[in-house]
Amino acid sequence: MENLGNPVIGKNVVIADGAKIVGPIIIGDNSVIGTGAIITKDVPENSIAFGVNKIKPRDSEHDPIFNPNMPGRDDILSACDDVINRYNHPLS
Repeated sequence: MENLGNPVIGKNVVIADGAKIVGPIIIGDNSVIGTGAIITKDVPENSIAFGVNKIKPRDSEHDPIFNPNMPGRDDILSACDDVINRYNHPLS
């Protein structure tokens, strides 16, 4: 990738809420930038960046988005309905 003075974001990069990417740097492919991170240095591909320029290699087997242990959509909606019903019909 060529750097033209602004940050260059690679392919399949996840940038979390509140992250700041500053300056003419390159964020490599398949990297993750953590919540609230301040990044002013190049991030190699397949890395996790967090804090202020803290960078670690990313485990290629770990997907930060997909979690196979997450409950399904129907289970989540049912749990939400249960909470709403308890709120609307408190025990006497």
